[in-house]
Amino acid sequence: MDERVAPVILDARARADSMVRGVRALADERLRIAYLVDILTRLPTSDVAPALDVWCARAEQSEEAAREALVALVDALATEAAQPALQRLREEAVGEALLALDRLVRNAGAPRRNMLPDDPNEARIPDYGRGRQLTLGERKSLARRPDRASMDRLLADPHPDVIRGLLANPMLTEDDVLRLATKRPARPDTLLQIARSPRWMHRARIRRAIVLNPDTPPEIGATFVGLLLRQELKLVAEASNVTPAIRALCREHLERRPPVDQPERFDETDESLH
Repeated sequence: MDERVAPVILDARARADSMVRGVRALADERLRIAYLVDILTRLPTSDVAPALDVWCARAEQSEEAAREALVALVDALATEAAQPALQRLREEAVGEALLALDRLVRNAGAPRRNMLPDDPNEARIPDYGRGRQLTLGERKSLARRPDRASMDRLLADPHPDVIRGLLANPMLTEDDVLRLATKRPARPDTLLQIARSPRWMHRARIRRAIVLNPDTPPEIGATFVGLLLRQELKLVAEASNVTPAIRALCREHLERRPPVDQPERFDETDESLH
């Protein structure tokens, strides 16, 4: 091995070990996300990217600790605060041929064009039964209250701020979120709000639905591909309505998964990723 390269590789491995240990030492998922967002936004991309590449490669080989911690990394990359860092990681992964990292952060192209208005303020607001159209503030307030009677109307609301409040509503169920995640056509900003909610994206059914939805922003769908199990990767790779780039990415991940004596579990809880 080139002596000039060896220290860089060792440093990347050591930093990857440190990050994985740091994540696993924190029990609360919000603290895990905050820890990684701090690293992504504070440290130079040239230092962080090689370590993330090592981490991602280990997760692709089903190394238990790396795969468990990868959930928090995906959550961190989905946050608004990490978006500038995410773009820098994409550029670094391509420029330095960090292939495992590239598979996690790749922008997989444009989503299909849906027929919904681009501006949520111009989309049809549901009739909330008040005899008038509710203001955005009123709808956001309603979304935060645990009221099952208004849930169907809230689920049809086009504004991302309403959806964000609704996703935090304790009365919301996994089946409710699944209705949003499987809707066709769907609003990309609604799907983005779901993707940014660790509470829901840690559910296997929701994660699959987001990746399978052709209206999901490709850069979001591509990131969550890294968390799919073998059977889920095969499902997405064979789904004709998913963009070709996402299907190709699933095939890349399948090629790098180690052979298994028994099929990976394919259930609705996916506890191994929690």
